[in-house]
Amino acid sequence: MELKVEIQEAVKRAMKSGDAVTLSTLRLLLSAIQNEEIRVRRALSIQEIHKVISTVCKQRTEAIDLFAKAGRDDLAQKEAAELSILQRYLPGPLTEEEVQSLIRESISESGAHGVQDLGKVMKLVMPKVTGRTDGKRVNELAKALLGG
Repeated sequence: MELKVEIQEAVKRAMKSGDAVTLSTLRLLLSAIQNEEIRVRRALSIQEIHKVISTVCKQRTEAIDLFAKAGRDDLAQKEAAELSILQRYLPGPLTEEEVQSLIRESISESGAHGVQDLGKVMKLVMPKVTGRTDGKRVNELAKALLGG
């Protein structure tokens, strides 16, 4: 089943069951997907939908940190619940070894020879890891593997 249709079906199930948190979270996600489709003027591929979900997850993670620092544990817990709902629609996370392997493949594909070629490597590796690992961590690993 297409991912967007799967999310729409989950919205219907949440409505029927009265699960307000899931319902509001998935409606927000569908809105983000629809806004991106409007922006690019076409239906999104599954990788692009994963990227949107990843972005929304990152926003939740940042909000959790900010609420925790402000002592608003109630809001942090709400964001954490929303994050767990969103993560159901992402592919499983990559291990450190898998990320390094993908970076090495991208280095050999791009013919990179040093940190100055980091952009070439990142351009190749990010579509492979989007939604499955943190981009900052990929950047750090790529720099290390390029000798930076």
